[in-house]
Amino acid sequence: MTGRAYYVYILGSRSRTLYTGVTGDLQRRLLQHKQSDSAGFTARYHVTRLVYYEIFGDPKAAIAREKEIKGWRRAKKVALIKAMNPKWLDLSGEWFRSGTRVRR
Repeated sequence: MTGRAYYVYILGSRSRTLYTGVTGDLQRRLLQHKQSDSAGFTARYHVTRLVYYEIFGDPKAAIAREKEIKGWRRAKKVALIKAMNPKWLDLSGEWFRSGTRVRR
């Protein structure tokens, strides 16, 4: 254990399109998604709401979990989200103020 936290997270859109990712800095990564900093999947489909996350102390365990979840059928992912967040609320809703930018 390195003492650092690693996160596996699932983002959802209003239409409930899902995206699963892994990061060592969840707040920074979510801000990047919310600001659509890249022209990738989350920007294209407006997938910016944090609906689920898990915390790990080991990066290899986090990456393995991300791969496991990505291999699941949608119904199993939805059940995982509903167990933690039945209303599909944006769990990062209070983290950011209007106009916040990621430091480069």
